[in-house]
Amino acid sequence: MSILFKGRPQGASSGSVGPLQRILMFFIDHARQAVNSLGELYRTPFASLMTIGVLGFSLTLPSTLYIMVKNTEQISEQWQQASEISLFLNDNVSEANAQQLVTRLSVWDEIDSVSYVSADDALEEFQEVSGLGDAIKYLNQNPLPDVVLVVPTSKHATPTAAAILLDKLRKEREVEIGKLDIEWLERLYALLDIAKELALLLALLLFFAVVLIIGNTIRLNILNRRDEILVMKLVGATDAFIQRPFLYTGFWFGLLGGIMAWITVSIILWWIGWSLESFMTLYQVQLDITGLDAKALFIMLLLSVVLGLLGSMLSVKRHVSEIEPE
Repeated sequence: MSILFKGRPQGASSGSVGPLQRILMFFIDHARQAVNSLGELYRTPFASLMTIGVLGFSLTLPSTLYIMVKNTEQISEQWQQASEISLFLNDNVSEANAQQLVTRLSVWDEIDSVSYVSADDALEEFQEVSGLGDAIKYLNQNPLPDVVLVVPTSKHATPTAAAILLDKLRKEREVEIGKLDIEWLERLYALLDIAKELALLLALLLFFAVVLIIGNTIRLNILNRRDEILVMKLVGATDAFIQRPFLYTGFWFGLLGGIMAWITVSIILWWIGWSLESFMTLYQVQLDITGLDAKALFIMLLLSVVLGLLGSMLSVKRHVSEIEPE
């Protein structure tokens, strides 16, 4: 028997039924129709799995892009050296004055950390990494200046804010030259902005496709049950009562499609996890992929259910009302 005939049609006599019983019967009817609509999906497994698979894979791409962009932002936070400012001090600045400068800068709101590298320490480090070895010892004097390294806070690590901070630091009396790799910083943030816009655009297009897919599936279900809908209207059932099972079908499609999308995203991220780990090792960055927690699952399921209800609602509002007994 079709799900359209299961449940008490609205408009039946209820004069002897109290308010509490009416409320109870309302929820019982909804629960019965929700279970029956799920049973209809079970009775047509191949068609249902095809629709759920299309919805799940449609939601997989924007979800994967969102998680990857989120983790890319996590990586960019570890690349704070991209916005690290190098302050080369004057030759006549003593170590005590340099330490005073470090203390003075460390209380600035725009600065996250300040470190002092003496000329001797810089030369020793250069000797280790350059491979010149004993050749450095033949220098008459140390050619390297004392350097103060300044790391801005995340709020002031953007290209514009970092450039403003650099101009401010150059005005300190101990500073001779200030350096900041603005071009690299601009490239980094430009790539992140492009990734965010691309993820948003693809998400909107695929969400629209999901609504169309569910709407078309519900439309076909309505047309296949045209005769049943006509009989229901002849016995006095309202459009809202007839539409309810189809809305629950859209709900189940959205919920099951969201679960499939979450499983697929988990498999994809697990599959590429090894490659990402090797790639991050080359750049000496620690990456722990996040985004597959309970919060992400809830958001994904909520979004897919909303899309399923929206697609089914747009379809039933139009096609059920068009079916009228002659």
